[in-house]
Amino acid sequence: MALLSTAAVHAQQQQQQQHNSLLWGAHGENWSPQSRLPDFSFAGYHFGEDPLPDIDITANVCDFGAIPDDDTDDTQAFKDAIATTDHGAILIPAGRYIISDILWIEKPNIVLRGQGAAKSILVCTKSLEDVRPNMSATTSGRPTSGYSWSGGFIWVKGNYRMTPVTPITSESTRGDRTVSVADTEHIPLHQPITITLHDDENKTLLNHLYTGDPGDTRKVTKPITVRFVTRLTLIDGHGVTIERPLRWDIRPEWKPEIRTFNPTVSEVGIEHLGFEFPNRPYKGHFTEFGANAIAINNAANCWVRNVRINNCDSGVFLTGMFCTIDNLVIESARTPIGGTTGHHGVIMGTDNLMTNFTFNTHFIHDITVSYTHAGNVVKNGRGTNLSFDHHKKANHENLFCNIDVGAGTEMWRCGGGASLGKHCGARTTFWCIRANRDQTWPRASFGPDSMNLVGVRMAADTESLTDPDSGKWIEPIPPNTLQPADLHAAQLERRLR
Repeated sequence: MALLSTAAVHAQQQQQQQHNSLLWGAHGENWSPQSRLPDFSFAGYHFGEDPLPDIDITANVCDFGAIPDDDTDDTQAFKDAIATTDHGAILIPAGRYIISDILWIEKPNIVLRGQGAAKSILVCTKSLEDVRPNMSATTSGRPTSGYSWSGGFIWVKGNYRMTPVTPITSESTRGDRTVSVADTEHIPLHQPITITLHDDENKTLLNHLYTGDPGDTRKVTKPITVRFVTRLTLIDGHGVTIERPLRWDIRPEWKPEIRTFNPTVSEVGIEHLGFEFPNRPYKGHFTEFGANAIAINNAANCWVRNVRINNCDSGVFLTGMFCTIDNLVIESARTPIGGTTGHHGVIMGTDNLMTNFTFNTHFIHDITVSYTHAGNVVKNGRGTNLSFDHHKKANHENLFCNIDVGAGTEMWRCGGGASLGKHCGARTTFWCIRANRDQTWPRASFGPDSMNLVGVRMAADTESLTDPDSGKWIEPIPPNTLQPADLHAAQLERRLR
């Protein structure tokens, strides 16, 4: 009988130690669109179907008067380069450039490309409040700058152009792929469309997004609206088939309709670039005046790639759709307060992807999903003590996957105003989460029992709870043995295959 080599024995032991989730299995054989595990495979650039592109260089900021590594303000040269360029990548050669005002990008097909995050650096000498005053107030009335939660020195801004096309006339259940409509004449086949729902006065849609357990919602006084972008694959009479399984039910009291999805701004990239802010001591929550790097609002299919941010109040406000952040590093030498050096690391919007990230500092809210945001994937990253900030008002069906949170003392720390519902909504999934200490199911005010915890580091005696409907789902699989560790990649591979 032949003896196995040491390597073979080790590989065999590793195989024996691997565990699959009952929600997925090894290759998705346990999954269905109606299950409590959402389909996250459409997150990111081009529905996750295409790699980020490498766009040809068509301009150079130095040709417009930017001079690296001197004391001259380079803002106007950057503005002129953006204004003059209709398409293509604008090269930012290696060096340090002084930026003292917002660089707006409000048109498609523009890429700002440095020669490396440690080589091409934008030195932002002021705060956004210095540049364009925007004093506001928190939900409790505390005066603060609006840049505490918005804006960036590179600010991408567009409009989704969601024009009504036709009412939806049928009821459907989450996971379905067919609906009936009043008129199919103007619906584009194989093009993105938006399914839109509007809540009623009894907040039944809001309750639905919390699977009936919304918490205190007294201050949600304006009816919420939710949107779901997909493509049509078939039109048959008044019936239409959509590409993605529905994220929620469709009911007539929510005035369901199909709208267009035709963003004015898309294909914008910010890449191979560094941001540096003054090293000023952090003064705490809502004292931020806008040392913020990037904002992407109401734009689609954009990206942030290979970017490093130093000493910021907030890093990236990504409230677009189908955008990707790949290889983001945030660090800070600021004197912290309460262990934090800033407000928001990254805010996600809807159906966005952040991957391969490193937070070498700690924010009050490291990674945030907020009002009705859904379909985001945050994966393959690490931080010093990450918090998964769920900022209330029915964010739902987001995925946090294959992440090392570091110290693990504040994973469930969240913000959001009072009486705006529980922090987290239905079916948000925490999958393969490593930490330096054991975690537990979060407090009752965090979210409903329909959340999923699979492969989160927990105590060895944690009970497995696997209610297929709306009860708690906890599979206390050690994260280093959970396969697949990257659920999003497994779902995307299965869909494209």
